[in-house]
Amino acid sequence: MKIQGLAIAFDLDGTLVDTAPDLTAATNAVLARAGRRRLDEHVVRHLVGRGARALIEAGFAHTGAAVDPASIEGHVEAFLDFYGRNLSANSRPFPGVRETLQSLQDEGALLSVCTNKPHPLAMQLLAELELLSFFDVVIGARALPFRKPDPRHLLECITRSGGDKAFAVMVGDSETDVAAARNAAVPVILVDFGYTAIPAAELGGDALISQFDALLPAISGLQAVS
Repeated sequence: MKIQGLAIAFDLDGTLVDTAPDLTAATNAVLARAGRRRLDEHVVRHLVGRGARALIEAGFAHTGAAVDPASIEGHVEAFLDFYGRNLSANSRPFPGVRETLQSLQDEGALLSVCTNKPHPLAMQLLAELELLSFFDVVIGARALPFRKPDPRHLLECITRSGGDKAFAVMVGDSETDVAAARNAAVPVILVDFGYTAIPAAELGGDALISQFDALLPAISGLQAVS
């Protein structure tokens, strides 16, 4: 298995870090402000992945009438304010993440984070959880004029990390990650413990893992058939 020089782009929420508890708290803070009922964490887990605005819109849809378009910006601002102040209160890396990233880094992989989380929050979260030093580059939403599933987001991560899309892989948990990888003609490995309304096994990834320590064998399997 060759790892030296392999560009590996990771999704963040639901792939590297279990952020659902803090995203749920921020969502419920906004809903309470609007007089809506709270959402359970297991519901929010299926709503994450398309950005703060989409999460707020989905939260309102699940608790009554659709959000008023005239008020959405205020709700998003309130969400980001609350979330930014409580970013890592209960969010933690998934088991095996730190050890796997260390192994990949030691073997010379080119690691990046390709996330639709707002860029400053992605950087803050990775720093607070002491994961930032593993990555050559992090590109979140608003750092570029496009984002996943636009392939340019993924390709920019690969290029800026010093890699080549011909020797690269995406690791994610959602339909958005699969679409970005397919659009970029890059293989994708999915985790089955992330945030997706559609079971990861049905998303059409090139490999599926149930724990992070299975990532290196999955990469080896992809290389064997390439």
